Amino acid sequence: MSPAPGRSVHAQSATERIYVDETASTAIAHELETTGRQRAFIIASRTLATTTPVVTALQTALGDRHVGTFCEVPAHGSRAAVLAATSAARAASADVLVAIGGGSIIDTAKVVALCLRHDLQAHDDLEPYRVMVDAQGRRLPPTFDGPDVPVIAVPTTLSGAEFYETGGITNEREGRKQSFGHRRMVPRAVVLDPAITLHTPHWLWISTGVRAIDHAVETLGSLHSNAYTDALAESALRTLGEALRQTFRDPGDTAARGRCLTATWQSMTPLAAGVPMGISHATGHVLGGSFGVSHGHTSCVVAPSALAFNVPFNGERQLRISAALGDAHAPASALLDHLIRELGMPRSLAEVRFDRRDLPRLAEGVMLDRWTATNPRPIQNAGQMIAFLETLP
Repeated sequence: MSPAPGRSVHAQSATERIYVDETASTAIAHELETTGRQRAFIIASRTLATTTPVVTALQTALGDRHVGTFCEVPAHGSRAAVLAATSAARAASADVLVAIGGGSIIDTAKVVALCLRHDLQAHDDLEPYRVMVDAQGRRLPPTFDGPDVPVIAVPTTLSGAEFYETGGITNEREGRKQSFGHRRMVPRAVVLDPAITLHTPHWLWISTGVRAIDHAVETLGSLHSNAYTDALAESALRTLGEALRQTFRDPGDTAARGRCLTATWQSMTPLAAGVPMGISHATGHVLGGSFGVSHGHTSCVVAPSALAFNVPFNGERQLRISAALGDAHAPASALLDHLIRELGMPRSLAEVRFDRRDLPRLAEGVMLDRWTATNPRPIQNAGQMIAFLETLP
């Protein structure tokens, strides 16, 4: 359960080291030497493994310490992919997982570490470990021992999964994205290597950058934030607004990419510390897990409307969002809408191929998401949820 509005409890992340502007192979080698791990199993995106030299170069750099690679993770992950990767990592006697890719890759690695710890081998074995949400929107995490095989994350997008202890994985049988979380599931080390992100598709880089912006926006709009997390979110929002525009204009600018990566770190620290998100993230979870919309594109479509919907309840807090976006006197929703359009991202359900006839099913799913209950403007039933969803362009 979240603390009462105006109060907050800061939870410290279990991440131990973050390598900034460091070459991935050098940082990972240092991490293995520091921790004494000798059997590295790589989980990477298929595109990165088959169309770029990144994964092959890392395998070569690891030498005898490389014991296997898994590259079959679909968008939003899946239980089947988690179990297949777990089986391969188990057979290789892996003692460290190296995740190279976006949020789906990193989240998969987190849950693989969980499966290795508890010897989970079948689809239904995962069920007792997922986070449940009750009718009042209260999060009901199960109690279990955390993983003992650490994850090293090398993010190639700005989704921020590398800084969060929860892994979101799609239950393909139900068509629903579900969460698995433990303090020790957060990657033990994170490598922020801007050069690797040059291989990320441009639309994916920009759209996940909007996702990082959404983390900062929902922190600044939250009634559960505090001065420390607000300051981080404001800095992240200012930096992302500038640096993301620069990478849009010049995709080869690695300095700007590095600023985006560190700003994403800032944007995720409040969430990792316990500041709950709101209706934009809740809707995004269902648009992604149940309807296949890209993770970053969900924020592009939903975030401005969420700001407009919430302004009667957090309008004073939104003034800080407007200032960070460059105009303290303009509505935050309009400024964010303008930025997303300037970056060439989709701004409507039609552009992400969502059929508006599915709004009732979308509403049903969002009502089950834990962050609906912590939205600044209360949403108490599916009718109110549909009323919000109908404001989406």
